[in-house]
Amino acid sequence: MSGRVNGGVLDRTRQVAHQIHEILRDRILAVELVPGTVLSRASLQLEFGVSQTPVRDALMRLEEEGIVEVYPQYATVVARIDIGHARQAQFLRLSIELEAVRRLTLECPDQIAAELDEILLRQQQVASPQTFDLFDTLDKDFHRKIYERAGVLNLWSTVRRQSVHLDRLRRLNLPMPGKMQTVLEDHCHIISAIKSRDPQAAAHALRKHLSGTLSIIDIISEQFPDYIRQ
Repeated sequence: MSGRVNGGVLDRTRQVAHQIHEILRDRILAVELVPGTVLSRASLQLEFGVSQTPVRDALMRLEEEGIVEVYPQYATVVARIDIGHARQAQFLRLSIELEAVRRLTLECPDQIAAELDEILLRQQQVASPQTFDLFDTLDKDFHRKIYERAGVLNLWSTVRRQSVHLDRLRRLNLPMPGKMQTVLEDHCHIISAIKSRDPQAAAHALRKHLSGTLSIIDIISEQFPDYIRQ
């Protein structure tokens, strides 16, 4: 039996609750489901063609991640973006990626620089408001490659799990004028420092890059006051 998902089907060879969790999580991270949106269990059961149990389990996982709030006997709503959690995610990323780029400037700069250059070229080709979804995917590919080449790829999934609130902020920030160009310039500076075998320059470029969104949190909060929890 197949369940419906926006005209598609759930893969019944995989855990259904996990798939529903992934779909809802992606919608929240993409701000398709904005903070304050009520998630009706009955509506979700109808959409996905499933019983109450997998929907309940999916919502419980989202609650554990802090991106929905469950009010028993009342409603489940999409939570506001938690700035404290976003700052902790940024701290985690800095801790890992600063060491990763330092290692890469010393161990295999030419190889990693060439691979990052390839991703950057593809990213430059989709630096448009109409394609910022693809731009964002390539941004994640850029950083994932750093983890991979530094030999800490297993940490990437941990970082992704911890970055839900930071990712939601970035999603609000990315379409703002000049943001995509700034990302491209930051990536270029990171690659240049790696090519030059200059760990200090690489660390400086990476620190600037990863601090971009939180450095303008006041601007984002002003534009989206109902989305942010300070």
